[in-house]
Amino acid sequence: MVTQRTDPVRRVLVVDDDRTVSDVVCRYLEHAGYAVSHAGDGAAALAAVDRDRPDLVVLDLMLPEVDGLEVCRRLRGRVGSPPIIMLTALGDEADRIAGLSLGADDYVSKPFSPRELVLRVGSVLRRTRAEPARIRPETLVDGDLVVDVARRLVRLRGTELTLTVREFDLLTYLMRHPSRALGRADLLERVWGWSFGDQSTVTVHVRRLREKVEDDPADPRRIVTVWGVGYRYEYGRD
Repeated sequence: MVTQRTDPVRRVLVVDDDRTVSDVVCRYLEHAGYAVSHAGDGAAALAAVDRDRPDLVVLDLMLPEVDGLEVCRRLRGRVGSPPIIMLTALGDEADRIAGLSLGADDYVSKPFSPRELVLRVGSVLRRTRAEPARIRPETLVDGDLVVDVARRLVRLRGTELTLTVREFDLLTYLMRHPSRALGRADLLERVWGWSFGDQSTVTVHVRRLREKVEDDPADPRRIVTVWGVGYRYEYGRD
């Protein structure tokens, strides 16, 4: 099993109606040092988020009562909702893209390695942990778009935007590398930490980002498509 230090203890909610799968996942996460709770359906998951305030949710999409996509949608409609890692059936690309479109931060396809899931959990939580002493003050400014990197805050025309963990990381990476054509594979490795994977993940997150930071997402001025390659961030094109 994978052992990771998690100081302070982070809380993880596992949502899966398959008790065999959830028992294995919970055991691995507990061994890695996380405080783990479990919910067996969507309604119980929403109640558990309100009650326990987990730092991250591992969410199966195929759930009784309220399905995983609806759980993801409702959580993303709340201020300060936790990061979400989806569990999807292998080959269910439509569900995976739908979940990412709703704001899931990562996904793992079934059947999966519990060791991989623990590493994914650690990766997402490291990006959300506030460590002011280790993070140099940095503000990225593009006209009326202001990103406070250390505080993980984004404001557009003075209004704070709600971005997922991956959306924030993707935006800051693009803004730190302006006017460069960045391939989807490169972004997948640099932002997600994956040396391989489904590049449509990047496409979905770029689309969501454009909906939040562009005046006209259909005619983007900041996050520009480089056909056949990927994307490029352009400052001051408004």
